Amino acid sequence: MIWGKIIRPAIVVLGLTGCLEDVSFPDEPQIEFMSFIVDETDNAVLSFSVTDGDGDLGLNTDDIQPPFCPTCEHYYNLKCEYDELRDGVWTHIELNPQEGQVPFYYRVPRANPSGSNQAIDGVIEVAMNTWYLQSSYDTLRFRITIEDRSLNLSNEDTTSVIVK
Repeated sequence: MIWGKIIRPAIVVLGLTGCLEDVSFPDEPQIEFMSFIVDETDNAVLSFSVTDGDGDLGLNTDDIQPPFCPTCEHYYNLKCEYDELRDGVWTHIELNPQEGQVPFYYRVPRANPSGSNQAIDGVIEVAMNTWYLQSSYDTLRFRITIEDRSLNLSNEDTTSVIVK
């Protein structure tokens, strides 16, 4: 697989709300895919909703001590696993950074809810300037998970089918 120009994506956290009255969510993050929109310049934006009952979602840039150090498993808190539809079967494509392939892993910034109820209910948007691999297959999807600072892993959700 050939990886195109590497551009670090921007992550925008929209509408995360603390201080939610009469709302209770599980402490584990819950996500739901909303959209994957490709613009005329072939850049994409992935959007999904997220809730987190105890409000410990996201990382600061200085959160680099274990278990969030750059070489640690939990350095990235948002993972988008890449699958291609190959001969009618969804096939996970394992990316190898040692071969110049950059996984679709991101660090979502820390949300800072205020008030006594720390619950989070909002939308995360990820600008994915490079969102597909050079391949003879033209159909793909992403499987998305997010992890909070307590290392609680969300449910996995899948994007709609994406055609290059």
